[in-house]
Amino acid sequence: MKCFVTGASGFIGANLVHELNARGHEVRALLRPGADQRGLAGADFEPIPGDLADSAAISKALRGCDWCFHVAASYHLWLPNYAPMYAANVEGTRTVLEAAQRAQCTRIVHTSTVGCLHPPHSGNGVQPLGDETTRASEAQLNSPYKRSKWLGELVARELVNRGAPIVIVNPSAPVGSRDGKPTPTGRLIVDFLNRALPAYMDTGFNWVHVRDVAAGHVLAAEKGRIGENYILGNVDGNWTLQQALAVLAEVTGVPAPRLKIPYAVAWMAAVMNVTLARFTGRPPKAPLAGVRLARHKMYFDSTKAVRELGLPQTPPRQALAEAVDWFRAHGYGRK
Repeated sequence: MKCFVTGASGFIGANLVHELNARGHEVRALLRPGADQRGLAGADFEPIPGDLADSAAISKALRGCDWCFHVAASYHLWLPNYAPMYAANVEGTRTVLEAAQRAQCTRIVHTSTVGCLHPPHSGNGVQPLGDETTRASEAQLNSPYKRSKWLGELVARELVNRGAPIVIVNPSAPVGSRDGKPTPTGRLIVDFLNRALPAYMDTGFNWVHVRDVAAGHVLAAEKGRIGENYILGNVDGNWTLQQALAVLAEVTGVPAPRLKIPYAVAWMAAVMNVTLARFTGRPPKAPLAGVRLARHKMYFDSTKAVRELGLPQTPPRQALAEAVDWFRAHGYGRK
């Protein structure tokens, strides 16, 4: 198949390009001028200069394409101005998906996030799992990133109702190679490697290998049902942050932090960080959105994607180990 990929220089996007290569597909990749292409090293693709606001470049690039993968997004826990985030994640989504529909792509895969979903409230000390039916309420969209991605999903659903062959995928917390920026999850690993993570919060995520997430995108194009959501996670990946740090300690030899910070203390520190950032313009070390995200364990059930798509299930320990190897090999952490 001939494939068009937005966000090709990003963490998931770069791994998707490599996955498409491995499966014998042709790739056209939308790349912003000056984009960091370390994750694309060794990949075979046709670069398309442009961004999500460049409707003409996107429409031209989509001509003759069979599949469209809209992976690009503005993913930040803090920005001095969130207008560009909404422009990318909402209006940029509309631009790409409408152009793909006009180009008569047979499948359009829209990359959302599990932030648009939400696990039920825990009871009796047991943390329930979220799935594709547990939609987040507006009150639970507690960051501009979550809200902008939620609005982007609404755009995708609107176009499904207008006949667009869109499948929506919701990755959980991917880790692994080629996280060049790095993402907030990757930053946590880098800080761990550099002994810049003195404490942790009582939180948890569904950890998944980014290679499985990339494969899940291709499988969604091959087998996904139009209009359906698929959580791209790992059925054994619901780990507390403390568990993940313990695994990182085992694979790196770096001691895990022992100090657990109460939510109230982390919240107050984040408020002070964000207030200072407004004056300095520098991103806060502890963004308030990140602390709010950590208040609840984001555990999810990915059995629908495993059952319907055949989503691979690489052990999360291997994903963390490969992330460590890649960061160290590329100079992000101490050896």
